[in-house]
Amino acid sequence: MNNTADAPRTLYDRLWDAHVVASAPDGQDLLYLDRHLLHEVSTPQSFELLRENGLAVRRPATQLAVPDHAVPTRDREGGAIREEMARRQVALLERNCREFGIELIDLNDPRQGIVHVISPEQAFTLPGITLVCGDSHTATHGAFGALAFGIGASECGTVMATQCLWQTRAKTLRVRIDGQLPPGVSAKDMVLSLIGRIGSGGGVGHAIELCGSAVTSASMEARMTLCNMGIEAGARVALIAPDDTTFAWIEGRERAPTGPLWEAAVAYWRTLRSHDDAVFSQEVVLDAASMAPQVTYGISPDQVIAVDAPVPDGPARALAYMGLDAGKPVKGLPIDFAFIGSCTNGRIEDLRAAAAVIRGRHVAPNVTAMVVPGSGLVKRQAEAEGLDSVFRAAGFEWHAAGCSLCVAMNGDSVPTGQRAISTSNRNFEGRQGPGARTHLASPQMVAAAAIAGRIVDIREELAA
Repeated sequence: MNNTADAPRTLYDRLWDAHVVASAPDGQDLLYLDRHLLHEVSTPQSFELLRENGLAVRRPATQLAVPDHAVPTRDREGGAIREEMARRQVALLERNCREFGIELIDLNDPRQGIVHVISPEQAFTLPGITLVCGDSHTATHGAFGALAFGIGASECGTVMATQCLWQTRAKTLRVRIDGQLPPGVSAKDMVLSLIGRIGSGGGVGHAIELCGSAVTSASMEARMTLCNMGIEAGARVALIAPDDTTFAWIEGRERAPTGPLWEAAVAYWRTLRSHDDAVFSQEVVLDAASMAPQVTYGISPDQVIAVDAPVPDGPARALAYMGLDAGKPVKGLPIDFAFIGSCTNGRIEDLRAAAAVIRGRHVAPNVTAMVVPGSGLVKRQAEAEGLDSVFRAAGFEWHAAGCSLCVAMNGDSVPTGQRAISTSNRNFEGRQGPGARTHLASPQMVAAAAIAGRIVDIREELAA
């Protein structure tokens, strides 16, 4: 704890201070890390680091591994993987976890899925902890009031061996979003609006704290969507103070505290918030009531507009890649693919919202539409509610859990030149396949586009 502990502090600074082991003259702090999530793509070098230095995993119980990026979401009955590279990556993670005593949720485990979906589901993510993973969307876990951020492969090895990392404290950016979202506007639109406002570099060097009535009234699934895309605004950390919504979501989950430990935990978690007079480095204020459904037109998440707005003039490279002309509407653009899934929007609430749009209707001809649940538990919950039948009847493919078209490294991809509307978090060139053109949008917007065969304004669909 540093000597500023009695001064008014932000939630980020309070979490940071509570985990400082030592401080260096250059300003860096040695942080204690409570949890580490692993997946198959970012950790092979990390385990080699341990072997080369004769090191063991310091606290195996604080590590949890799951293959997600490379695993196929179709034709994998019995845990089989046809693609050789993916098979080798997953098998290597399994061997490494066995050798170093780390718990693995493998492909045959009913809980398997995307690391940022399963960790909250298992209550491996809790308020007040520090959590890292070799993946930039680790910011997702900040939705629970955790200090969570992505790290590199060598850092993953260091965390396994020492439970600590040297880090530089970030500045703080408070994002206040007040008001009630209009019908058809969701958390995805909120965060895309923010990214459009401050740019993909607007949060660089900052930890974002989201607050305001539109945030505190949001569900946990919506809060995870908000924090998940904090990295797309350049911030490694995005977090929200935990509250009764948070506690209710966690209670009863597999690894959640129970009995007196639960009561003690909640009493502590209630203290986790920014002091009223805490000073932030910057502040941004947004009005939820004035927001419209968002859709990206370019090759970065900050190249985003309201669905009823014309495509802006530039940047030229983005428009050329996307095959768009400035001044023309994005609404009405024909699509070839519609993807609902990812660690941004692959949760049960997202699937319910999409299913409500398509019920009793059918996907347009020449559109490939797929739903990929974020975890095995989400998939089974959706099937128990009959959502899979709604999607299948409408012509959607119903897949097993995984990252799927968000990363296109697992057999799911969009062909060159084809246009996709997607609930994922990145629309970079080639993200969904070489030459693929990706428009980011909410689950409702993607579902409506799949039915219409073109980008539509969900507000008009709801009003019809």
